Amino acid sequence: MTPVWLKAIAGGCELAVLVQPRASRTKVVGEHDGRLKIALAAPPVDGEANAALIEFLSDELGVRKAEIELLDGQTSRRKRLAVRGVAPAEVMVKMVP
Repeated sequence: MTPVWLKAIAGGCELAVLVQPRASRTKVVGEHDGRLKIALAAPPVDGEANAALIEFLSDELGVRKAEIELLDGQTSRRKRLAVRGVAPAEVMVKMVP
């Protein structure tokens, strides 16, 4: 069963995430309030947390950073991202702790 935070879109998937900036290390924490919670070591200053999130997802999912688009939540902890070139089933295998 696909979780609420993961949705299939044309050419990839959409993720609803909750970020926790200034964590001790960057990692997937689990699910929280219908979103995938990701702890980021980067601070929420000058877009550093957004850049760190995109880099982390790129590494974990094996896609280029250009394939990840921040759709919503540029200045919020609650974000929506489109990831092209990866199926929801692959995200489940690679991202769920």
